[in-house]
Amino acid sequence: MSFLLSQFLPYQLAVAAAHVSREFSTRYRREFGLSIPEWRVLAHIAAEDGVSVREIQARVDMDKTKVSRAAARLEQSGLIEKRAHSADRRLLDMRLTAQGAEVFARLAPIADAYQAELLASLGANAGSFRKALAALQGQHP
Repeated sequence: MSFLLSQFLPYQLAVAAAHVSREFSTRYRREFGLSIPEWRVLAHIAAEDGVSVREIQARVDMDKTKVSRAAARLEQSGLIEKRAHSADRRLLDMRLTAQGAEVFARLAPIADAYQAELLASLGANAGSFRKALAALQGQHP
């Protein structure tokens, strides 16, 4: 058999993504006490005010339960608030609170610095790598 899991691109991407995510989480977990799902939900809400659990779940690789639990913890921590969705009263929109906006304002430079480190580690390949990722995601660079 010639199949090598270690050379299988979907496997390599999954392992690399998990590694990068865990590495980045060490940067914000100590100071802010956020889990990876909480970070992802918070970042999505910061990027698009008034977003629902369903919308976040559709954009990230997390099941609805994990997104809901992360959102509940963020709400309990006072970082987000939930309001009735303007078009569908069965849904809840999530927004950053003033405290959540302050926390994210402190987190964003940490994320930017980590991304700069990752891109620097790729050197001259950084641009090609980003184009390849965009192509794999069905986007045009």
